Amino acid sequence: MARISLDPPRTLRYRALAWMLRRKYGKELDPLRAMGHHMGVFTTYGIMEMGVMRWKALPSRLRDLAIMAAAVRVGCEWCVDFGTWEANTHGIPLAKLEALPRWRDSDLFTEEERLVMQYAEAMTADPPQVTDELVEALRRHLDERGLVELTMCVAVENLRSRFNAAAGLVGQGFKEHCEIPARRAAKESAA
Repeated sequence: MARISLDPPRTLRYRALAWMLRRKYGKELDPLRAMGHHMGVFTTYGIMEMGVMRWKALPSRLRDLAIMAAAVRVGCEWCVDFGTWEANTHGIPLAKLEALPRWRDSDLFTEEERLVMQYAEAMTADPPQVTDELVEALRRHLDERGLVELTMCVAVENLRSRFNAAAGLVGQGFKEHCEIPARRAAKESAA
């Protein structure tokens, strides 16, 4: 159960953004419902997220894997639920996303993806455990612009995950939407 009420005051600004979110995602997002109690936080966070969506130096699969690795490391149930759906819509197979908590033991990931997830986990550790050797290994795959974007994507996910986990937010059922095609394909192949 959420530790912060998910029933914020329905100001005009909140209602306008809630309408946009329902159009895009089919429902209001619980983190924004919680933030809706403080319109300064709500507005600033929304502006930041709109800016983050414009970053394109990093391939989306690497961004998604880094975000998911950080969310798993923090233990944010909401972020893992939403992130699984989002990464799946970007083309990452569900089997790969489900293997992410055990990526070191899985053969589904490339060397580049492993380095990105290792970096995300090292950044998320407390204190951070990023080494010069890890960054040099990443530089074989990413230029400086990509490395900066990767670093900020992980930092932003830490902000999201830590807020959501502290607020007691749980999944909203996003992951189930990406499992439906997987179930349908399994049923068709079994028939």
